[in-house]
Amino acid sequence: MLVVPSTASDPTELLNELNEHRGELSERLGIVLTEASAQRVVATMPVAGNRQPYGLLHGGASVALAETVGSVASMLAAGPSRSAVGIEINATHHRAALDGIVTAVATQIRAGATLATYDIRITDEAGRPVCTCRLSCLLRDNPPAGGQVPPRNTQATSANAE
Repeated sequence: MLVVPSTASDPTELLNELNEHRGELSERLGIVLTEASAQRVVATMPVAGNRQPYGLLHGGASVALAETVGSVASMLAAGPSRSAVGIEINATHHRAALDGIVTAVATQIRAGATLATYDIRITDEAGRPVCTCRLSCLLRDNPPAGGQVPPRNTQATSANAE
């Protein structure tokens, strides 16, 4: 589980730390954070490698990008001794993206003691809307699953799976 680095007061240092520990799905999708604060998080994602069978950006990839930027912002709003977990997301897909890079911008609507909500806009390289989302995250005192980062070993043995 990613914990807000307590020593990362420099925005560049914070971005480096967040990108280094962005999680397996974000790595596979090619998501890269470019700006991060509790009020606003920005990230990019390539369309290539994230397409559905018709050759269009997969809607699920857009939603994963949206949840990534909103969750990072929520985690930053929660603070270093707390965690954020998504509890609701909705998405409206506006137009297809065929290639290039899409950019997601999460903007804080409200963050309180227990709930943070973000408006997320995903656009193509021409600035046209691809998808809009809203994400709400529960802000918790205790990290889920004991705060343990899953092991990086992707080869599960059949004995472990049973």
